Amino acid sequence: MSDAVAGLRPEAVWRYFSEISAIPRCSKAEDRIAKYVMDKAKELGLEAKQDRQMNIVVKKPASSGQEGAPMVCLQGHLDMVCEKNKDVDHDFDSDPIEIVRDGNVIKAKGTTLGADNGIAVATNLALMEDRSLQHGALEFLFTVDEETGLTGAGNLKKGFLESQILLNLDSEEEGALYVGCAGGRDTKGTWRVSFTRAPGGWAPMRLKVQGLKGGHSGLEIDKGRGNSIKILARVLFALDEVGARLSRIEGGNKRNAIPREAEAIVFIPKDKTRKAQSIVKLFDEMVRAELATVDAGLVVTLERAGEVDERGVLKRDQQKSILHTLMALPHGVTKMSADIPDLVETSTNVAVITTDKGAIEVETSQRSSVASEIADIVQTVTSIFELGGARVVQDSGYPGWKPNMESPILKIAKATYRQLYGREPEVKAVHAGLECGIIGEKYPGMDMISFGPTLEDVHSPDEKIHIDTVEKFWEFTLAILKNVH
Repeated sequence: MSDAVAGLRPEAVWRYFSEISAIPRCSKAEDRIAKYVMDKAKELGLEAKQDRQMNIVVKKPASSGQEGAPMVCLQGHLDMVCEKNKDVDHDFDSDPIEIVRDGNVIKAKGTTLGADNGIAVATNLALMEDRSLQHGALEFLFTVDEETGLTGAGNLKKGFLESQILLNLDSEEEGALYVGCAGGRDTKGTWRVSFTRAPGGWAPMRLKVQGLKGGHSGLEIDKGRGNSIKILARVLFALDEVGARLSRIEGGNKRNAIPREAEAIVFIPKDKTRKAQSIVKLFDEMVRAELATVDAGLVVTLERAGEVDERGVLKRDQQKSILHTLMALPHGVTKMSADIPDLVETSTNVAVITTDKGAIEVETSQRSSVASEIADIVQTVTSIFELGGARVVQDSGYPGWKPNMESPILKIAKATYRQLYGREPEVKAVHAGLECGIIGEKYPGMDMISFGPTLEDVHSPDEKIHIDTVEKFWEFTLAILKNVH
């Protein structure tokens, strides 16, 4: 067990969290963590099966006297978002997550922590192990690839689960019960581009946007944080004053994360490099002032580049089309819910931009709790891409989860929380994609809620979990299972 979690309660949850933190488990690379779960089920003498996608379900018999209770499924996903700060030397394919304790929070050293959704995996493993608990028959569902397309849940087959009650353990606010979530789609624009030789006597310069917080493109989209790609586009527009020619542009690396860093290689006439640096310095001061209260770490720099590849620079008309498109693409909240206070209803995220030898590609993601509004914002983004000359590809997306305020498991959970803590839990919907929407579509009539301990800044290297909420989360989960009868 990591020293950072030694002595924390519940011991079994933190022990398992420490163990799985040593196992690489980026999305689409869950084979090692899946084997660990299957081996643990076998070690505990529990029935387990795995489907072709690598989803796992483990069954645990009812405790004595609870045999007549309805079967409950507890669910979390095995994969994690793998993000790190650029100056951190970490290989997510082989290196363990380095856990750090800082007062009342657990975080990682320069990388994502993986508490999303490692805390659910650890909790399920602790529940599987503990023979002293009171509960009806249980299923533990471990899904894969939640973070990059929810494909594990999307490929669940009829009959894989028996339960008609589902406790999704993938929410991030202790004291809140989630009963609905947004659906989403991704929209990608690609330009086939041509390069010409950089003008003689021009200097290659590296333009960087760094230091932003980033975060989950659903949960943090209403925080007003900076988007490194959008900021980079603004600076490139400002550098048109010195005739800057674009050679390469990169930013972001996850479709469901607000991009924290972006950079471009531009060629600038040597006699105008000081002017260009002055423009960037002024722009840095201006945008830092804009974001001072929400993203104070922003730094925009322009420096001489070292060795650069020989592709040259974009043709002027293509550069103009791409930069105009980046400026026009919306980012952030486009509509708040009129029915649920403070709930983002619809949003869009400019997530990733990449350059290869013959193409520049931009990935975006759209979310809404209203299906017609997803279609509308997707069409808006598509139209902008097409007006800018890009070829557009849309994915099929994933469904939202419509709230059921008369849900029996919701009533049990609310009564249980009141009994434990003497106050009402908040009943909420979330502007993020939970697997509940897909599982509910696969298993019609499934009665579901989602809850968890308090996490912050998920999908970024600032991710953290509040220690004191984990014990409450564990206590609450056990009490719900005891009260389902």
